[in-house]
Amino acid sequence: MKSKKTYELSYDQLRDNFDVEQYGFNTTEELEPLYDIIGQERAVKATEFGLKIKVRGYNIYLSGLTGTGKTSYAENYIKKLAAAEAAPDDWCYLYNFDKPTHPIAISLPAGMGKEFKKDMEQFVSIIKNEIPKAFSSDDYEREKAAIVKEFQNKRSLLVEQLNGDAEKENFKVNTTNAGIYFLPIIDGKTLTEDEYANLDEKEKIALRERSQKLQLETLNIIRSIKNIEKEAQEKISEWEHKIALYAVGMHINDLREKYKEVDKVLLYLEKVQEDILENLEDFMEESASEEQQQIVLVPSMAGEESGPEDKYKVNLIIDNSEVKGAPVIVDFNPSYYNLIGRIEYETDHGSMITDYTMIKPGLLHQANGGYLILQADDILRNAHSWEALKRALRTKKITIENMQEHLGLAAVSTLRPEAISLNIKVLMVGSSELYHLLLQYDEDFKKLFKIKADFDEEMEKNTDNVLKYARFIASFCKREAALSFDKTAVSRVVHYSSRLVDDHSKLSTRFNDIVEILAESSVWAAIEGSCYVNEKHVDKAIKEKEFRSNKYDEKLLKLLEEGTIMIDVTGKVVGQINGLSVLDLGDYAFGKPSRITATTYIGKSGIVNIEREIEMSGTSHSKGVMILSGYIGQKYAQEMPLALTASICFEQLYSGVDGDSASSTELYAILSSLSELPINQGIAVTGSVNQKGEIQPIGGVNQKIEGFFEVCRQKGLTGRQGVMIPHQNVKNLVLKDEVLSAIKEGLFHVYAIKTIDEGIEILTGYPAGVKDKDGKYPERSVNYRVYEKLKSFAKQVAVFGKD
Repeated sequence: MKSKKTYELSYDQLRDNFDVEQYGFNTTEELEPLYDIIGQERAVKATEFGLKIKVRGYNIYLSGLTGTGKTSYAENYIKKLAAAEAAPDDWCYLYNFDKPTHPIAISLPAGMGKEFKKDMEQFVSIIKNEIPKAFSSDDYEREKAAIVKEFQNKRSLLVEQLNGDAEKENFKVNTTNAGIYFLPIIDGKTLTEDEYANLDEKEKIALRERSQKLQLETLNIIRSIKNIEKEAQEKISEWEHKIALYAVGMHINDLREKYKEVDKVLLYLEKVQEDILENLEDFMEESASEEQQQIVLVPSMAGEESGPEDKYKVNLIIDNSEVKGAPVIVDFNPSYYNLIGRIEYETDHGSMITDYTMIKPGLLHQANGGYLILQADDILRNAHSWEALKRALRTKKITIENMQEHLGLAAVSTLRPEAISLNIKVLMVGSSELYHLLLQYDEDFKKLFKIKADFDEEMEKNTDNVLKYARFIASFCKREAALSFDKTAVSRVVHYSSRLVDDHSKLSTRFNDIVEILAESSVWAAIEGSCYVNEKHVDKAIKEKEFRSNKYDEKLLKLLEEGTIMIDVTGKVVGQINGLSVLDLGDYAFGKPSRITATTYIGKSGIVNIEREIEMSGTSHSKGVMILSGYIGQKYAQEMPLALTASICFEQLYSGVDGDSASSTELYAILSSLSELPINQGIAVTGSVNQKGEIQPIGGVNQKIEGFFEVCRQKGLTGRQGVMIPHQNVKNLVLKDEVLSAIKEGLFHVYAIKTIDEGIEILTGYPAGVKDKDGKYPERSVNYRVYEKLKSFAKQVAVFGKD
């Protein structure tokens, strides 16, 4: 039998051997700050490669645990990359003269959009003054008067011709607003209506015949007058267009020259000129008289009829005039309209109205030509946003749509803005679980996010990485104007980092958690009035952080102290053992000891898991219990039937139990019951077991050891207490100082074992026993006692069956 010392871990094996002295600094003030990400070579390489590919579909998913610096790294790295790139184009929406409900989208080089908007505003201001001024000039009035006079002369000649022809037929022409009338003349006198009525019928018939002849001639003359009038109006319009073109054309030509490289602007300016010439009267209206202005007491309301010049406004939705490099947009609220943009509305007498000037940009517009960083959780919570993003990436276009119409619901009349071409790289930040769900259930995701940058939660604890950690602390102090950390404080932060990942050979990359300790340590140092943060301040920050969350841990310890929860940490008991589990509350995890008991007797039920029978056992725990049957059968029942019933119970457990980390503990209790050898209650056990009796590693080993240590310290340390763990978990040990001190003083022990046989020897103080060449276990060994007990069970069953 090997002694306990064979399996016991020494203080030197457990303590942190990291020596900060080797780095040759006293405080982080002496170090160059490090702002790059640490320990993520795989993710960095994947991200850099993904950013170099400009092919459609090579967007990037940054995968990993929260707090590993994914968003910060992406933003900082891309900003450096984007600074060397050209600023993208400006984007404007313009009035569509051919189809007003379909505004035109125009891109202009960065900064030119702002100029174009200003130029159009100046142009409108100029023509509003120039056109009325041109039409009030003497030249305009003289030419117009000449055209009108010419028309009047031609009209007069035709009327004179009609009068002459009428006189020949003894009629007088009478012209009124209602038309032209012919009055008969007899004996040089124009007849009145009464005199005409007194004429005999023959005279009336003769007059009517002559009158009809004149009416036909009159119709021809009236037609000629209208043609002359139309011709005059056309001449006036031509003259007005010529005057207007003179007033407007020079300014339009200046704009054409300035924007000659942009075809869509030239076409738009052509449409503007045509519209002005077709609607000159809108610019020639005289302003209201002073008297009329005094009558208007209520100002115009928003939404009332706009002026003619409103059609020439430029809606500059993206202005990159002040942008240096490509845009980098980070957003945490990618709702549907925030993402693709919106069309706003105003209320006018109960009606919803809008126009192209009320089109507003979204995140895709702002990041177009650059980079957009989104949180996967944020965008996937809104299915419409996710579908809109995929559609935009698929089509490489941003189409602003009303969501109600997109869903086929009734909606107000809206615009159909022209789609804008999209050139963007999207980086989505999320968990690994979410990545695999999207990969499995969303076919588009696989096509659109072809690069995975996988961020690890841990990195190697080596000289280079520890120095980077110290430089990271220096960068935090500089950025947040915090107190500098001395070398002892750096050492404690490094120790805490290893503890976060439960591995003394690793460091945590969850820098959010590290930053919390850095910030709180600096505050505690400032409260104390210290010039630097030292190890005491770091320890204080860690303890205070735990204290804020360990209420239930303390309550549990109180119940253990009072004896409400029964746990023995001294003495020896048959079939009873202390198992260890971890309670994780999200922000705090702590170890909890549990009493496990086993009873054994003759039967055929095998091992009965009481928790499973009453449906309080999870699948992993039930699997662990079934493995125990395999182990016992394989080891002891090769030459005889197994006539055993073993009942296992977690005492005082009123909630569910899952996990197989207690399977070895349960097996020890069964072996104790069968061998009738008592188990040392001062040694708690954790570890799973396989059917061959090999101990397998478990999680939460530090919390389990510390949880049992607290119970032992509360009840009184005897020097014979400790915890037995799987040997594979030795690398995970990053224990608190109080536990290490107790181990150093020999008041507490940690044993690392590989097999059930090794563990049962430590717990009972008896050798496990190994079969000799005859296949027999040595007497007084644990295995001999178990075998003999099972053999007696089998015999009694055989005898009972005969009787």
